[in-house]
Amino acid sequence: MHVYITGASSGIGEALVREYARRGADVTLVARRRSLLEKIAGELGGRTRTRVVEADLCDVDRAADPIAEAEADLGPIDVLINNAGVQIVASVLLTDWERAEQMIRLNVLTPLRLTQRVLPGMIARGHGTIVDVSSMAAIAPTPGMYFYNASKGAIGAASEGLRSEIRRTGVHVVTVYPGPVQSAMEQAGRAAYEETATLKYTPTGKADVLARLVADAVQHRRPRVIYPRVYALARHFPNATRWVMDRFTPPLRAKALPPAPAAKG
Repeated sequence: MHVYITGASSGIGEALVREYARRGADVTLVARRRSLLEKIAGELGGRTRTRVVEADLCDVDRAADPIAEAEADLGPIDVLINNAGVQIVASVLLTDWERAEQMIRLNVLTPLRLTQRVLPGMIARGHGTIVDVSSMAAIAPTPGMYFYNASKGAIGAASEGLRSEIRRTGVHVVTVYPGPVQSAMEQAGRAAYEETATLKYTPTGKADVLARLVADAVQHRRPRVIYPRVYALARHFPNATRWVMDRFTPPLRAKALPPAPAAKG
């Protein structure tokens, strides 16, 4: 089995690499930081064949270029995991447009491009899996994440629709909705909000547990993964979830807010 994982240098992506290596799969690791990719690949030992790809996935036009060589080396891609992504937690009024546009390219356009690239081969072979890592922000949009909400809502909706579109081809789609999962990105996002009891006790998962759930979902052809599991309630009770998010999301810290308007009079 050849598993192609983007954003493989840390966090959820790294955990997915290690989980699939443990299961004996061959893995292509794709990310910007070659040194981290090589370190991870080196730690896997002889349990799996790996290919390290240093790539800027914000460059949508070239994002799919490494696939041909990866398939020539490790065989056709059986599982594509669109995991690479970044998060912006800040007031919409303070978010640099270029940074926001770059995030949209990475979080939305590149996964769509990679999927469109590998899907014909999967359909021709009659099997394969696309895994799209969305976010709970797609189900329960969070104040302070204007552009991130949009990006994860987009990839989540595209993923859910694709599953039905290709259901008779033998190719499966798994949509992943992580809530907070321990990682550098999660810590940075949490730091943008004021410390409150709500934030302190927010259920937070572990990347290795999520990776195992994702691999199991691929194996058993489950449609989606929501983790930590308590967040599954949000999908079934969207109106109540919307109220909770509006009422209990902590305020952004001052550095993430625009300055107050000058007093008049």
